[in-house]
Amino acid sequence: MSKIIVIGSGIVGSTIAYELSHNPHLDITLIDEKNPGTGATGAALGILMGIISHKTKGKAWRLREASIKRYDTLIPELETLTGLQIPYNKQGIVKLLFADDDLSKWEKLAQVRSNQGYDLFVWSCDELKNRCPEVNVDGLLGAVYSPCDRQINPTFLTKALVKGASLKGVHCIFGEKVISLTTVDEGNNRYCREVKLETRSIDADWVILATGLGTSPLIESLGSNIMVAPVLGQALLLKHSSWQIKDNFSPVITGNDIHIVPMANDELWLGATVEFPDNVGETIPNEELLKNLQQKAIEFCPSLADAPIMLSWTGKRPRPEGKSAPIIEKLDNYDNIILATGHYRNGILLAPATALSILELLTTT
Repeated sequence: MSKIIVIGSGIVGSTIAYELSHNPHLDITLIDEKNPGTGATGAALGILMGIISHKTKGKAWRLREASIKRYDTLIPELETLTGLQIPYNKQGIVKLLFADDDLSKWEKLAQVRSNQGYDLFVWSCDELKNRCPEVNVDGLLGAVYSPCDRQINPTFLTKALVKGASLKGVHCIFGEKVISLTTVDEGNNRYCREVKLETRSIDADWVILATGLGTSPLIESLGSNIMVAPVLGQALLLKHSSWQIKDNFSPVITGNDIHIVPMANDELWLGATVEFPDNVGETIPNEELLKNLQQKAIEFCPSLADAPIMLSWTGKRPRPEGKSAPIIEKLDNYDNIILATGHYRNGILLAPATALSILELLTTT
């Protein structure tokens, strides 16, 4: 059996471990110094913007399409296997269009998606107001509705993935830090043959690094200069007991990169800011940006002004520097170390496709 070690139990690493667990010829270990889903995964709203994306070809589109397709089979599969319920909003995404938006661009995208087998609708303001009564349509051109896109609770999903992987034989080690990767030269090739933890060492045939912001420190000792830097995000959880919906239609509403995400128990997420490190590399939450986010959301949906704030959170997303996101490839000069990291703001969306890409790398090498 091939011994595969997956380092990192966020959404990406947990999905990789679960998807690989379908192969009975693999001996898989999932390692994280923290509890699953408590890093960048916990700093995500779980919005799966695949069909509504303007990516229509190449790798960027293939990853999005593969993930959207897999999610609709993955969720019931996990719920059946684990007995856990995963909050999964299948009512789509409504994107507000403003005066400076190019309506023809969206009409063209709708035609492209139709040719690809997906629905994408351009709505007038009247139709938008009829379907989403909370939205203030003043100053809008209308909206784009994507019924094939989704929203999911990333923390619940990650817990289900880990439980599912464990039930299928994956060894899980949490609360232990990876100290180093032991490498050896074999002929003209270089390999990692051992992963050293604080209390033990584990042999490896393959090492998959789904380490997010922990990637750069771990691979620096291997001679790699790949940098994955943090980008801060802030969001608010509001209580809104009188949020109006029609015909049980409650999609994600987004506009100008502000997302309004309906949840259970009359709660709504507003998010999220995008805050880059300062000149000395620090990411400090900017309260003014969070206030601006809330104010813009209120402009879209005025009744949010009366919704009390239940809590606010901050989190960091891993963004590659000098490379496009995500990084799904072998580490330079190493034949059995694979990077699955740097997903930036698309980790939840692209996790299933990343796992399938890793599986392909393993089986074609």
